[in-house]
Amino acid sequence: MGIERRRLTIGVATLLGAVLAACSPQGTADSAQATAAAQSTQEVHPVSGLRVIPVTVQTAKGPHRFATEVAETSAEQAKGLMFRTELGPDEAMIFPRQGDIASFWMKNTPLPLDIIFIGKDRRIINIAAETTPYSTDPVSAMGPTSAVFEIPGGRAAELGIEPGDTVEW
Repeated sequence: MGIERRRLTIGVATLLGAVLAACSPQGTADSAQATAAAQSTQEVHPVSGLRVIPVTVQTAKGPHRFATEVAETSAEQAKGLMFRTELGPDEAMIFPRQGDIASFWMKNTPLPLDIIFIGKDRRIINIAAETTPYSTDPVSAMGPTSAVFEIPGGRAAELGIEPGDTVEW
C-alpha cells in the first residue's frame, strides 16, 4: 500500500506540474526562475545593504578589480561612505551619474578617499587623491561624468590608477 500511495503522489505531482506549465504564459516560468536565481546570488554589502558589483580599472600596470557598492538612488548617493570607519583595500563605492559635472565633499566621512571622476567614455577624467576627512570643501570633476568611483585614500597611487585609464562595470 505504501508503494502505491507513493506512485499516486508522484503521478499527481507530475500532472499538476504539467497543468500549471500549460496555463502559464510562454517564458514566464523561465523568467521567474532566472530572476529568482539572480536575486539569490546577488551580493549585498553587510554594512550599507547596497548591491555589490565588480568594477575593474584597467591601468598601465594591468587590471585591478574592486568589490564595489552601488549607490543608485539619490538617498544612497547623498549618504555615500559617510560615517563608515572601514573600507578594505579592494572595496569601493560607485555613484552612477547622468553626465553632469559631479562635485563631492567629505562631510561626515572619517576615511580619506581617492575620488575618481569617470567620463562618458568610461575613462578617468581626474582624481581627487587622499581627500581630507570631514572636509566640506567641494572636489569636482573636470568634465561631464558617467560615474564617480571612491576607493581608499592613496590606493590610486599604489595601483598606478591615472587619468585616461578605463573603468568597467
